[in-house]
Amino acid sequence: MEAQREALSVWRPFEDELLAHRLAAAGPHAPAPGWRAEGAALLSRYTALAATHTRCTKHRDPKSNAAILRRALEEELAGRALAPRLAGLLRVAVSSMVAKRGVPGSPGHDRLRRARAEHAALPSHHALAALVLRRIAALDGERGIPDPEAAVAPVSEHEAAETGLPVGAVVPPAVAATVRGALSAPLEVLVERGVVPSAEVLASLVPQLVAAVTAERYADGPLRTLMAATYRAFRRRRSLLLLDLQSQVRIGELPWVRAVSGHLGDGAADGEPAREALRRLGELAVCAFPATVPPNPLVRELGELARRAELGAPFVEELAADIFMGTFSPKFLVAARIAADLLEGSLYARYYGIDYAAVRRMAIAQATDGALRGHPARTAPEFAELCARRAGTATRGWSTAANGTVIEQAQILTTHNLATLAARAGIAPPPGWARLARDCFEAVCRLLARVEGNPRPMPTIKDAAYAWRQMLFHLSLCEAAEREAALAWMEAEGARRSGRVRTLLAPALAGLRLVADGGSFGADGTADGGRARRLLGWSADRHWMRGSRLPG
Repeated sequence: MEAQREALSVWRPFEDELLAHRLAAAGPHAPAPGWRAEGAALLSRYTALAATHTRCTKHRDPKSNAAILRRALEEELAGRALAPRLAGLLRVAVSSMVAKRGVPGSPGHDRLRRARAEHAALPSHHALAALVLRRIAALDGERGIPDPEAAVAPVSEHEAAETGLPVGAVVPPAVAATVRGALSAPLEVLVERGVVPSAEVLASLVPQLVAAVTAERYADGPLRTLMAATYRAFRRRRSLLLLDLQSQVRIGELPWVRAVSGHLGDGAADGEPAREALRRLGELAVCAFPATVPPNPLVRELGELARRAELGAPFVEELAADIFMGTFSPKFLVAARIAADLLEGSLYARYYGIDYAAVRRMAIAQATDGALRGHPARTAPEFAELCARRAGTATRGWSTAANGTVIEQAQILTTHNLATLAARAGIAPPPGWARLARDCFEAVCRLLARVEGNPRPMPTIKDAAYAWRQMLFHLSLCEAAEREAALAWMEAEGARRSGRVRTLLAPALAGLRLVADGGSFGADGTADGGRARRLLGWSADRHWMRGSRLPG
C-alpha cells in the first residue's frame, strides 16, 4: 500500500514533468533557452528522489518509459546525439504516454492526476487500524466490544489533531469487519448479524452464558464473579477422547468448587434460570443451524444447563467411530425413550423403521434393574445390541465404517438430542417446524452438489444424511397439512435442481414420499425395485450414492 502511495504521489508526477519537458523540445522550433537548465534540475531531483523514496523500483527498469526519457535527457545534456535505437525508444515512450494519459496540462490529464493525488492522500490502512486499536485498548479482551460502531467511526477533529490523520477519514472495511466480529451482545443478535456463522462457533460462546447461570446460584457477589470465571476457565481446558465410557473430571468434582458449595443462595434450588437458558439456547441452535448436528461442546453445555434445571434430560454426545468400543452409556437409552414418547408412530419412526414401543420397554427394564440393584447400570448392552442389529453389523468384524453405522443408529433412535430439546426443554422455534425442514432440505441439496467430482465424497454424503435426519424430525412435528405442503415443495425443488443433484436426490425423495403415503422400506432399506431408498450416512459397503454412474 505504501509503495502504491509512493508511486501515485512521487513517481507519477515526476514522470509527467519529464514528459512535459520532452514535449517542449519536440516541436518544430528550438527549445526555450532555459530547457537545458530545467533538464539538469530534473536529473538532480531524480537523484534525490531515488535516494529518499525507495519502495518503488519500476523507475530503475531500463525498459520503462521514465528510464528512457531520463537516458535521452542525459545524452542530450552531455552534448551527444541520440543513438538510433534510443531515439526510436524515445518516440515510442512519448507517444504511448500521451496516448494513455493525455498531454500534461490538458483537462483529461489534470482530472486523472487530481483523482490519483486524492487517492494517494488518503491515510494508510495501518494508521487507521492503529487509531482503532487505541480506541478499544482499554476494553476487556475477554468480554468483547459493546459498541463496535463507535470504535470504527470516522476520524474526529480531536483525533486528527493528535494523529495527523485527516478529519472524517473512514476506517477500512477489513478493519471494521474485524472489530464488528468482536461484538458483545446477546447470542441471538450475534447469530442474526452473522458474527456466529456455525454451530461450532456458537458452542465456543455458550460457556459464558452457562457460567453466568451457574454463578447466580451463589449468594455472595464476589463469589459469583469468581465462580463464573472458574467455569469459563474450566471450559477452556483441552478435551480428550477416552475409552471404555470414561469421562474427564467434571467441574463439580473440583475440590475448590465443592468447598464453596455451602455458600449457595436461598434460591439455588430454583432451576428456572437454567430452564429458561436451556430453552433459549436450544431454540437458537435449532433455528440458526437446523441442518447441523449439535457439536459436542454445545451438547456439553446443554447437559450442564439441564442438570442445573433438574429436568432429567439426557444430552448425548457424538461418538468417535475410530475408538468406539461397541457400548453405550445408559443415558442413550433414556434419550431414546424420550424420543419414543414424542415420535412413536410418526413419519420419523416409520421412515427409519423404529419400534419405539420396544425401545420404551427396554428403557423401563433398565430403570427397574437399576432400582433393584441399588445403583444404575454403567452400560446399556440391550441398546447396543439393538443398534448393531439395526445397522446389520452384529456378525461383522471391527472396522471404523461398521462402528459408524452402529453410532448412526444410536443417533437415529435418540434423534441426537432433538427430541430431548423439544420434549424436555420445551423449545418452540419461532419460524415453525416446516420452515426448519425446508432449510434442512436446502442444506441437503447444497451438500449433494459437492459430491460430483469429489475424490472423497463420503464426509459430504454423511453430512447430507445427517441434515436429512434433522429434516425428518422437523417434518414429524408439523401438522398434517403443513407437512404435506412441505413435502410437495421439496419434490418440486428437487426436480428443479441440476441433473446430478436431481439424480442423487430422486431415490431419497421417492423413499420419503413412499413412507409419507403409508408405505415402508424392505429389510435392505429399498423399495420399488431400488427406485426408493432410505438415506443413511454410514455404510459398511459401498454407499448407494457412490454408484457406478457417479464419479468418485
